[in-house]
Amino acid sequence: MITTCVFDAYGTLFDVAAAARLAAAEPNRDKLAQHWPKLAEIWRNKQLNYSWLRAITDTHVDFWTVTQNGLDYALEALGLDGDPKLRERLLQLYWELQAYEEVPAMLKSLKDSGYNCAILSNGSPDMLNGAVRSAGIEPLLDAVLSVESTGIFKPHSSVYDLVNAQFKTTSDQVLFVSSNGWDAAGAANYGFQTAWVNRAGDPMDRLMATPHHVLSDLTTIPQIASK
Repeated sequence: MITTCVFDAYGTLFDVAAAARLAAAEPNRDKLAQHWPKLAEIWRNKQLNYSWLRAITDTHVDFWTVTQNGLDYALEALGLDGDPKLRERLLQLYWELQAYEEVPAMLKSLKDSGYNCAILSNGSPDMLNGAVRSAGIEPLLDAVLSVESTGIFKPHSSVYDLVNAQFKTTSDQVLFVSSNGWDAAGAANYGFQTAWVNRAGDPMDRLMATPHHVLSDLTTIPQIASK
């Protein structure tokens, strides 16, 4: 029986494209307005790629450093690296990412039904706390768990260990939800029940395990948890 619902943060609860999209809509951002979807895509891809490379080479840094490194690559790739104020603004907005519209009601439904609710993220504690406060979902979470206490990024099994240690659960009592197919696969391989939020309709990753549920958004998580 599921007692605990755990969510990845970036791309799952929080819209990682929001920083570039909002900055592009501001005055005097004409060049960014032309390229913001590509900027958001490259930034996210490099952020993830750098986290994996840091993990396998045992050269851990916090996720804020990885996030800045990914942005710097993306800005240079698109010829936008000559504006330090743009870089500063994008990083500021990343601390204030918007939650997807269904998130507050979904979390409230889980809490009203008695489930533990938590975040488990590669994000550093300060980043996560800033995003949680900005989105107004702090009262709906029982814990915000960061990989920083393990010194390695997901999908290393020691990261998933944090959930059972926090809530005194067994793995079959946990529903883990992520927008990243590789993260859902890692959690399924660990033993969690898993849901992959596949908003973009991407193909299934060919990895060590497959998610138990594939969703287009988070709306039905309370129903899945109760099954």
